[in-house]
Amino acid sequence: MKLIIDTDPGVDDALAIALAHAMPELELIALTAIFGNTFVDQSSRNARYLLDLLDAKDLLVAEGAKLPYGADTYEPSAWVHGKEGYGDIEDIPQIGANTPETAAELLVKLTADNPGEVTVCAIGPLTNIADALRLDPTFGQNLRELVIMGGAYECPGNITPHAEANIYHDAVAAEEVFASGMPIRMVGLDATMKTLLTLEDFAEMAACSPKAGGFVDHISQFYLQFYRSVGVTNGCPMHDSTAILACAYPDKFEWKDHGVAVVQTGEEIGDTIAADRPKTKVALDVDADWAVTFVKDAIATLD
Repeated sequence: MKLIIDTDPGVDDALAIALAHAMPELELIALTAIFGNTFVDQSSRNARYLLDLLDAKDLLVAEGAKLPYGADTYEPSAWVHGKEGYGDIEDIPQIGANTPETAAELLVKLTADNPGEVTVCAIGPLTNIADALRLDPTFGQNLRELVIMGGAYECPGNITPHAEANIYHDAVAAEEVFASGMPIRMVGLDATMKTLLTLEDFAEMAACSPKAGGFVDHISQFYLQFYRSVGVTNGCPMHDSTAILACAYPDKFEWKDHGVAVVQTGEEIGDTIAADRPKTKVALDVDADWAVTFVKDAIATLD
């Protein structure tokens, strides 16, 4: 399965990209960078740095949207992922270069060149995906599937009581995507909050894979500390990796088919709610023990 990851690396993004690279079931062909956990130029830099660390620096990286629709400023969540996105690491070199195409242009090009074959896994705000739809309305028809890490369907949000962060950070773009009719799986907090990685899990990854696993272990210490500060003391959810797993192993999830809309105003802005529109497959549960074991075993193969 050909895969593009739309990403804002980001600690959990780094684990997800490493996971996808390690899975023979997936053919990772490009990363498209978005604002979110970091500013977009940091996102593309971090993506290229990580691909070099994974010995995959020939993969394409395209830089995308700098801001949410309608916004003239944006402030990343440095207290969650670190000032540069990778925990306490502050000196991240520029390695390689982005493609001349924007993220939206590359998404349109690669899906048009491979109609029905490319899954896009969006693990940041959905602005690049909406930009691709605006650039070419046939983009959604050329996709095999869009798998979104985002939303909170039957559970509370994580940035407000109602909203999950990726959807909240560009609710306008998210609403355009869910209304588009393209084939979508939404892997939100209903599933991802059940997939906790512990301090010991990260140590195991580092022991088995000192280079890639060691990097993930290092940057995740900052992320674990954030979750401890908000009362999650038994680990951190592997949000983005859970969405990667859903691309290849949807049978390990419990799905509900329902139209989804995104609230646009008021205190519930960014909430993902049921709507009478084209169906989205919404993940309500996952085999969490399987998911955690799968991720650790996959990372162990990287060195």
